[in-house]
Amino acid sequence: MYSNRVLSGMRPTGALHLGHYHGVLKNWVRLQHEFECLYFVADWHALTTHYDDPAQIEKHVWDMVIDWLAAGVDPAQATLFIQSRVPEHAELHLLLSMITPLGWLERVPTFKDQQEKLAEKDLATYGFLGYPLLQSADILIYRANRVPVGEDQVPHVEITREIARRFNHVFGKEPGFEEKAEAAIKKLGSRRAKAYRQQRASYLEKGDAEALAAARELLNETQNLTMGDRERLFGYIEGGGKVILTEPQALLTEASKMPGLDGQKMSKSYNNTITLREDADSVAKKVKTMPTDPARVKRTDPGNPEKCPVWQLHQVYSDDAKKAWVQQGCKSAGIGCLECKQPVIDAIIAEQQPMRERAQRYLDDPTLVRNIVADGCEKARKMAQETLRDVREVMGLGYS
Repeated sequence: MYSNRVLSGMRPTGALHLGHYHGVLKNWVRLQHEFECLYFVADWHALTTHYDDPAQIEKHVWDMVIDWLAAGVDPAQATLFIQSRVPEHAELHLLLSMITPLGWLERVPTFKDQQEKLAEKDLATYGFLGYPLLQSADILIYRANRVPVGEDQVPHVEITREIARRFNHVFGKEPGFEEKAEAAIKKLGSRRAKAYRQQRASYLEKGDAEALAAARELLNETQNLTMGDRERLFGYIEGGGKVILTEPQALLTEASKMPGLDGQKMSKSYNNTITLREDADSVAKKVKTMPTDPARVKRTDPGNPEKCPVWQLHQVYSDDAKKAWVQQGCKSAGIGCLECKQPVIDAIIAEQQPMRERAQRYLDDPTLVRNIVADGCEKARKMAQETLRDVREVMGLGYS
C-alpha cells in the first residue's frame, strides 16, 4: 500500500482547452509537488467511444502530452506514460473480469449517461460496458490510493474499491498466511514489532481507527520489507488475508469554473472553447464576438452583468477592483461591451503566454516528448509488473 501515490489520466480525443486547464491540469501541477504522481494518456479508453476513427487518436496523444507540459506538468516530478504501452493494464483488466459481477458495471451512472449523450454511436460493445473495469485496472495496477476526480466520477472510484475488496477476499487467503505474517513482523525490528502488535491488538479488540492508521504509517515508513511482506502485514492488521490490491480513495477536485464563450460549460461539444495554446489574435477575435446582455442594443443602453457571458469570464480572470469597474460601468452604460471584454482578452493571453513558450521547445524537437513518454512508460511498466506478479501468484498463475 502507498499512502501517497496518485493516478490520473485523460482520453486523447482532441485539443485541450482552458476548461481542462482550470478543471484538471492546474490541480495536476499542484499534486505533483505533494505526492508521487502518475499521469497517463488513456488511449484504450478513447477507443471505447472512438473505435470507428482511430487515426485521430495518435495525433491527439502527442498534442495532449505537449499540452500537459505546457501547463506546467513536470516530467522530473511526475511519471507521464501511455496506457497501451503498459500491456499489464489489459491483463489485469482480463483477470479482474473473472470476478466482477455484470450488474456492478451496468449500474455505473456514467454508463447510461454516455449511451444517451452519444446516441448516434453504436456503443453496444463489451469495450464500452467494461470501461469502468478497465479504469479500475488502471488504478489498481499501480496500487495507487488517491485518485483525483470530480463529484460525477466518484462512482468509478467506489466500484474500484469494491473490486479490490472482492479480489482480496477471494484470493487473499494464501496458505500459511499467519505464519508468514508473524515472520514478517520479526523483520520490523523489536521496537517497531512491539508497536505494530500493540496497534493491531488495539484495532482488532477495540476498533481503534487511530491505531489502524498508526500501524499503516509504521509500515509505510519501514524500508527493509519486501512487497509481499508489506502487503501481508497490511492485511494482518485488520485480521484478514494478504492485501494484494489497494483500495483507493477519491481525492475530490473542484469542478472547473471556466465558462465557455456562450456562458455554458466550456466543452468541445458546444463549440465554445479556447484551446490551451490558441493564437493570441484568435483569442481576441473569439472574445470580441461573444454575445453580451441582449438589453444592450446600443452603446448608451445600460446592461446587467449577471445576464452577460463575459461577466462569467471576469469572475475567473478579474480582481475585485476590475469586477467593480465592470458592474458600475455596465449598469450605467459608462463602458461599452468591447471595453468590458478587453481586460478578459488581456488576462487570457497573459495566462497562455508561458504555456506557448513551454510548448515551443517540444514543437521544435518532438523527440523530447517521445523520450519523456518512453522513460515514463518504462517506469510505469516496472511498477505494473510488480503488482501483476503478485496477482498471478495468488490466482494460481505463477507457474515457475
